[in-house]
Amino acid sequence: MIYDEEKQLKNDKKGENRDMDCRIVTIPGDGIGPEIVREACKVLDKTGQVFGHKFQYTEILMGGCSIDAYGVPLTEEALETARKSDAVLLGAVGGDVGNSRWYNVAPNLRPEAGLLAIRKGLNLFANIRPAYLYSQLADACPLKKEIIGDGFDMVIMRELTGGLYFGERHTSSVDGVMTAVDTLTYNENEIRRIAVKAFDIAMKRRKKVISVDKANVLDSSRLWRNVVEEVAKDYPEVELSHMLVDNCAMQLVMNPGQFDVILTENMFGDILSDEASMITGSIGMLSSASLNETKFGLYEPSHGSAPDIAGKDMANPIATILSAAMMLRYSFDLDEEADAIESAVQKVLTDGYRTGDIYGEGCTKVGTEKMGDLIADNVCRQ
Repeated sequence: MIYDEEKQLKNDKKGENRDMDCRIVTIPGDGIGPEIVREACKVLDKTGQVFGHKFQYTEILMGGCSIDAYGVPLTEEALETARKSDAVLLGAVGGDVGNSRWYNVAPNLRPEAGLLAIRKGLNLFANIRPAYLYSQLADACPLKKEIIGDGFDMVIMRELTGGLYFGERHTSSVDGVMTAVDTLTYNENEIRRIAVKAFDIAMKRRKKVISVDKANVLDSSRLWRNVVEEVAKDYPEVELSHMLVDNCAMQLVMNPGQFDVILTENMFGDILSDEASMITGSIGMLSSASLNETKFGLYEPSHGSAPDIAGKDMANPIATILSAAMMLRYSFDLDEEADAIESAVQKVLTDGYRTGDIYGEGCTKVGTEKMGDLIADNVCRQ
């Protein structure tokens, strides 16, 4: 469904890894996070019943809730608990920037700093964000039908532990003028390892990588482009092209079907993946995975904490549920089980059930909990 290339391995995986015990750290976080993680765990538990697995959950705090409890967005103890698990399932962190107790502090003490810290602490350098248009949600796509065509299916591969978000920064007075400095730094090794991940995924898809940079302006982008071209020599079957980030932003809404694998740096990937998510109809539909050099990964929806609807049974849990499916696929090699969850989501959408963000004429509107129930009820062996 979302990752056709992974499904090619499904038949090889059947019968393997039965009766697994999977140790999962959950991070409900802030806002709608606890609600959507609860529904994802519900679907995982049903999957475990159907396929004979046990999912053991250990909850830790991160984000605003951790600030309230411990004064920091992520404690060293919480990070160590995550390190000892097989995978991490995250809801969302942060809240309204007007929340003074969370944001009138140094940047390294704000909720989102916990997310940066866990990515760095777990060496999660590769972020995979699919953007797939479900046929059932074509009417929710903001693009014209002639632009959508037969739909689109892309993966954005974003470098996650370098660039502006992790560079040196400071704010000071220079000649009486307050001046802020953020440093964008990449080395060739950081670029090479994310490029290899992108080309490996492309080999299992349509064998096309578009590397996105700003090489007409930035030295870091020129290095990025050179290293990516070196990596491409090891993948002669993959077509490589380069695209400037501003052009890519335009092309995503002009011709999204041209993209297969988009490879890009941290900040560009942050922005482009959110743009790509919205042309699918709702950011509430899109999963993501952040991986290190082993099978360990952190899985989370692409959306934020949506504090305005927290606790109102309005949030769409599908992105988190699909993130849990990605976890089964990437960290546990349970492809059949991941397929079962993805098929259950497809069945519920085909039956016309929608949360408010994807609701349309002729559909049945349901809340967060009911959507989770419906998907869990439809998990079965294929």
